[in-house]
Amino acid sequence: MSNIDITFDVFSDTPTGKDPDKFSATLRDYHRQLWSKSLPNGGVLELDENIPYVLSHKSILGEFSLSSDAITHTYRSTKKMSHIISELPTEEVEIFFALASTIGAYIIFPSHRIDGKMTINAARGFNQKLNDRFDLALECIRRFYLNEHSPLTDVLNRYSDFFGLFETFRGYTDFFLLQDLVEDDYQHIKFWHPFVSFKLTPLPQSMNEYLAYKQKCMNFISERNQRIKNYSDCWL
Repeated sequence: MSNIDITFDVFSDTPTGKDPDKFSATLRDYHRQLWSKSLPNGGVLELDENIPYVLSHKSILGEFSLSSDAITHTYRSTKKMSHIISELPTEEVEIFFALASTIGAYIIFPSHRIDGKMTINAARGFNQKLNDRFDLALECIRRFYLNEHSPLTDVLNRYSDFFGLFETFRGYTDFFLLQDLVEDDYQHIKFWHPFVSFKLTPLPQSMNEYLAYKQKCMNFISERNQRIKNYSDCWL
């Protein structure tokens, strides 16, 4: 494993106006290096970059096409949040965005569509009960492993072969170095915004709520970046 720079801005090698998830070669290579490793089920997830924009795997474990997805959002371009974001100093918003543009703020999900239906990336983005919050998506994944219902039940079930690679929620969490987003018992998520149920709005509703959300996201990215650094350093 080559050196992974946890300060690298994935927009820096992405053409202007394009999505790093597709167009950042460095981001894709970091994903390939980080997630090509042993699985809880005893197999090895070897990822190849032989298909444009995605990472692929084919073995007795199955055949998978996987793509990058951002897991933290500043909501700086979200109209519903503009009344809050506009009141913040530009520099403060940019610092948040810069940290959210590092490897610690990205993960991979299956990218192939099944029966013409939404992928996980699309479903969590379009579902208004999540509004693209990964902490809520992780709660849905936790419930998936317990066979409990969530707003993402249908789409997670479609990709059950992928989640089967990790066997348990703990296995999934540890594999993707998400430990800082769960309690020590793996039974509860450390939500970035107070969570009671999926019936409540997922977006911060005031400046204080947004600032609390922002700080928790930034803490998580920093902590996960450190985990990524520690993991990658072990292989140098």
